[in-house]
Amino acid sequence: MIPAIWYVAPLGAITALIFAFIFYLGVKKEDPGNAQMQKIAKYVREGAFAYLKQQYKGVGIFFLIAFIIFNIMAHVLHVLHWLIPWAFLTGGFFSGLAGWIGMNTATLASNRTAQGASVSLNKGLKVAFRAGGVMGLVVVGLALIDISIWFYALNYFNFPLHTITVIMLSFGMGASTQALFARLGGG
Repeated sequence: MIPAIWYVAPLGAITALIFAFIFYLGVKKEDPGNAQMQKIAKYVREGAFAYLKQQYKGVGIFFLIAFIIFNIMAHVLHVLHWLIPWAFLTGGFFSGLAGWIGMNTATLASNRTAQGASVSLNKGLKVAFRAGGVMGLVVVGLALIDISIWFYALNYFNFPLHTITVIMLSFGMGASTQALFARLGGG
């Protein structure tokens, strides 16, 4: 039987993702402003996604090479557990997904925040904080979902606690590597 406390993380993750979606819809429904604001926001959005596309190509190549090296270390050299490359990859994937969702929301919110601020400071701040909240909640929600899935799966198959710990730390290394590339790339 699974202890009740083990449900806290997945329920927290689902709650965070639901609120992130509600905040996203709230930002999306705001007035996008006049034609000039929308035109500038369109250019900013196109530029931001062109940047992400290029960055994710480079990061994807790095993750592929790291995945191959980790698999060699696991299957040929036998110095890593065979699930570590997969945990590293899922950590990077979820971190990249959170970054994409954050960029999508931020570029959607820029002109809406400016339009809201032209009405009142409170309105502008409300849009901006909701947009920022989306990113924060998505990062936490996706990380908790991934960690929960790994923990439940590894526990279900009766892996020893030290193996579960190492594999879950590898997820964190993948997420941190993705975040490092985002930071070095100007994010």
